Amino acid sequence: MIIHKEGKGTLGLVFIVLFAVNALVQWATENSIAQVIALAVSVVLYVIVLQFFRNPKRTVQVNPNGLICPADGKVVTIEEVYEEEVLQAKCIQMSIFMSPFNVHVNRYPLGGKVTAAVHHKGKFLVAWHPKSSTLNERTTVAVENKIWGTVVFRQIAGAVARRIVMYAKPGDMAAQGSEFGFIKFGSRVDVFLPLDSKILVKEGDVVKGAKTVLAERS
Repeated sequence: MIIHKEGKGTLGLVFIVLFAVNALVQWATENSIAQVIALAVSVVLYVIVLQFFRNPKRTVQVNPNGLICPADGKVVTIEEVYEEEVLQAKCIQMSIFMSPFNVHVNRYPLGGKVTAAVHHKGKFLVAWHPKSSTLNERTTVAVENKIWGTVVFRQIAGAVARRIVMYAKPGDMAAQGSEFGFIKFGSRVDVFLPLDSKILVKEGDVVKGAKTVLAERS
């Protein structure tokens, strides 16, 4: 299992805490059953945290006319909205909910020039709250190319995911499927695409980052 670089510090801290807890149990009691239970619970907890930071290798099939999924999860919203921060126009919003058990790597859905990359401080409402897209801690990234024009995507923190990492910088040349960020422990990614896009998924679909094609445009 490949572990993402964002998990190394957290995993180290969790290991130290669990080691200390087990050492305390060993010191406090000679009850072998209690010691075994403490060790077993610690191993399970560590494995759970470990899988949060897994980074499976993904082979990306570059598709200039396709918009690939930026994250693993489930499509929870497909609707027409007005995106006011960057596009200032009507567009299609597609939201992918990432549970704590999904891979948390976020990938560029298209290739092109990064024209915006902004981090906003905010609240930590649950990811499915209708106002989480505008009130929660979030990042906004915009990528432009000739086929898609400008596509905006947004990492949104939630009640559990309180740590967003964004690698994108204005002026960068984005490669489709490459990493642009990471959300620790889950939450949501929104994508805002042109109204004339051909949508290839529906609400409720389970999708994979860098694999599932969300939409096409010619």
